[in-house]
Amino acid sequence: MTGAPVLVAGVGNIFLGDDGFGVETVRRLSGLALPDGVDVVDVGVRGVDLAYRLLDGYRTAVLVDATCRGGPPGTLYLVEAAAEPLEVPALDGHRMGPDAVLGLLATLAAGTGGEPPARVLVVGCEPASLEEGIGLSEPVAAAVDGAVRMVLEAVEEAVREADAQASSAEASSADALSAESERRTTPC
Repeated sequence: MTGAPVLVAGVGNIFLGDDGFGVETVRRLSGLALPDGVDVVDVGVRGVDLAYRLLDGYRTAVLVDATCRGGPPGTLYLVEAAAEPLEVPALDGHRMGPDAVLGLLATLAAGTGGEPPARVLVVGCEPASLEEGIGLSEPVAAAVDGAVRMVLEAVEEAVREADAQASSAEASSADALSAESERRTTPC
């Protein structure tokens, strides 16, 4: 268990054009100063690895990937993903996108005792081309900076929430200790 509250994972295949969007976005993020407790990883096409990482104690996961939703190429999306599977997908190490990874979480959690993140976000970009070739199309390359900002905002929100929860837990613990101490010192 890492103890980190946030995992940012770039997903995609750099050999399939705009499918490399997530990998490029986390490459840029990894060069920035991020808050303590934020892990940025390039998982590429290693979906099973991502599934197991998601069980490492993260409160929030931000997955970055090319996402076909019908908008113009380069359109950015922020999607709150459900961590509960509707059906368990077949394991295919070459086709494990975020949807398949999230579909496996409950099964893997049951087998490992790990716990999936309470919140999973997907920062996606509408691709122009997923054909063989290295490099992003012009509209997708232009969207990477916006995606970096979107991820940073999500990370800041997740860190604030984690800090607030920790402060609330500490206050509750201090109140309980104070009440216990008062019971011990108050005569009957």
